[in-house]
Amino acid sequence: MGGRLGVKVDVDTLEGFRKGVPALLKALGERGIKASFYVSLGPDHSGRAILRLFRQRGFLEKMCRTRAPAIYGIKTMLYGILLPGPLIGAAAPEILSEIRATGHEVGLHGYDHVRWHDHLSIMGVEEVSREVSRAQAAFAEALGVQARAFAAPGWQCFADQTTSCLEIPTTLPTLDELLGFHGCTPDDFSSLILSRLEKGAPQVLTIHAELEGGPFKEAFARFLDLCLAQDVVFFRLTDWAQELLKCPQDIPAAPVFQGRLPGRAGTVSRQGRPEARS
Repeated sequence: MGGRLGVKVDVDTLEGFRKGVPALLKALGERGIKASFYVSLGPDHSGRAILRLFRQRGFLEKMCRTRAPAIYGIKTMLYGILLPGPLIGAAAPEILSEIRATGHEVGLHGYDHVRWHDHLSIMGVEEVSREVSRAQAAFAEALGVQARAFAAPGWQCFADQTTSCLEIPTTLPTLDELLGFHGCTPDDFSSLILSRLEKGAPQVLTIHAELEGGPFKEAFARFLDLCLAQDVVFFRLTDWAQELLKCPQDIPAAPVFQGRLPGRAGTVSRQGRPEARS
């Protein structure tokens, strides 16, 4: 079958950082697979996401369908509301060093994940700059260099702008989008992803340290084994970026707009033509 797959790991919470990342490093390391990790380094304010009940269509349905309280744990869901939000990166900076030392890419997934996710649309340029600068400062303190890559928290980025910054989109659905739909199990999800890997065409799969590094880590390990059995070639996003930048004139420009996706609450930043908005 073949195919090329970039595994992008989003780390949103302290629990995902402390427990999910080491579990994923073990699974990937045992199979010689390199991935790209993007870590939120500021306060874990996961509990504040409860306010999405009042402003994001589909949020409650998704929380129930994916059994979010059981996945994330009560303590995580109280951070920022009844419990102070702990600083994720400062809690275990050695994990960042381990990610890099084992050959994986490591970049930023913002500073305060919930703040970016819920308020980017009303944040000014200076506010956004402060968020990124705080994340860069925490990254540099842990690793001695600044990050070269950034993954937008909550799938939220600015639209209606053309920039020279290379953007690599996630091209495949995520487990939390499909889990529970029509009885979809993690193994059903793996089969679907494998069916979409076209020989030679690079694809990007986003996973979450809290899910694939948590209660679904065994299912993710099985997925990796299936990929290897079908000769899927894995790559880090930084490797694909370097490949693309060899011929920058061939990189396509595409509009980005806020739209809905099946299985995801509220709207997210999507790539597509304006006529795709309807």
